[in-house]
Amino acid sequence: MSPKIFLINKSKNKNMGNVTFANSFFSRFRGLMLKKDLKSGLVLKIPAGRGKKGSAIHMFFMRIPLDIIFVDEDLKVVDLTSLNPWNIYTPKNPSRFVIELKKGLLKNSGTEVGDLMEFKNL
Repeated sequence: MSPKIFLINKSKNKNMGNVTFANSFFSRFRGLMLKKDLKSGLVLKIPAGRGKKGSAIHMFFMRIPLDIIFVDEDLKVVDLTSLNPWNIYTPKNPSRFVIELKKGLLKNSGTEVGDLMEFKNL
């Protein structure tokens, strides 16, 4: 996994906290499974050309609920959801990044479909 960076909602001028990138197959596969607490978010980088179904996520073996942001290659929010453990979700539009955050951050940040996100190094 890569170093932590800030997730910024540029449209709302809000710092949404630290995230770590999961770039490899294994780090994307493992994700946040079996974690009891979430100290920072996780960004799953989806390989190009995967489409809507290739951006789908599952919450199997998850112990905590999450807020999920689906972002395209231009870092524009294309879908949002909150999920509890053992659920599956396919976004309405394909995404290049799936951002998994502690539940409640979406509501507190006011993030909406169409917002622009930014990843900033610490």
